[in-house]
Amino acid sequence: MSVILSRQGGELPIESGIFTYGEQRVNYEVLRLCSNEAGPSKVNIKVHPDCRVIVTAPADANDTQIHEAVYKRARWIWQHLEEFQNQMGHVQPRQYVSGETYFYLGRRYQLKVLVEPDCVLGVKLIRGKLEVHLPKDASNQSAMVKALLDKWYRTRARKIFQERLQVLGSQASWVTDTPPFRVQPMKKQWGSCSQKGRLMLNPHLVKAPRECVDYVLLHELCHIAEHNHSKRYWRLLTQLMPEWKVIKAELDGMAEMYLNE
Repeated sequence: MSVILSRQGGELPIESGIFTYGEQRVNYEVLRLCSNEAGPSKVNIKVHPDCRVIVTAPADANDTQIHEAVYKRARWIWQHLEEFQNQMGHVQPRQYVSGETYFYLGRRYQLKVLVEPDCVLGVKLIRGKLEVHLPKDASNQSAMVKALLDKWYRTRARKIFQERLQVLGSQASWVTDTPPFRVQPMKKQWGSCSQKGRLMLNPHLVKAPRECVDYVLLHELCHIAEHNHSKRYWRLLTQLMPEWKVIKAELDGMAEMYLNE
């Protein structure tokens, strides 16, 4: 096995590496935590479901330490990559039938479609399952299940976003009131902030753990004070959430599954 480390320029330094295991080449990213950030005191390695390998290291870790950490866990990394590749292959489009897995606030729930006479249309989260109730004479059941789930996620998203914005906004001195926001499904963004401080937030975000929701909301709140990704912007975000790099990596690693429809 061999390891190569390289650095790329930019506002936030990115380190990347490649190691070979047998005849396979594996790319990984290195996230360095600043000395004032909460995080590990040693080099940690995580393989995400989208097959991204993220190495989190203290600011003072040298290339040799990172090299040795990756070298020692090369077999473990490759085994996890194979496992995720076998599980996913490609994320399959939803069929909206019983047995599929859906996410809510970072937890997995099994979908259960219940077709009953004289039932009340709706979605319930109960006993580890996401239950969708349909009338017996429902036509195009999969389309109806999708519509009900979309509505349920939007409703939950509005409630969670409103609650968290009130809490997080109080931590940002430049935010005088909870900013107005709109819930809008997006393919490639979790959120955005207009020049007037209006937020647009992706309802799929509510599928992610709470700390990931908070990261996106804080990311957009910082844009109210600083509309571009300047050094001042990153300082503001780090003051509010010192561990944001680790949380962002977690969210990125699951994005394909959270955004799957």
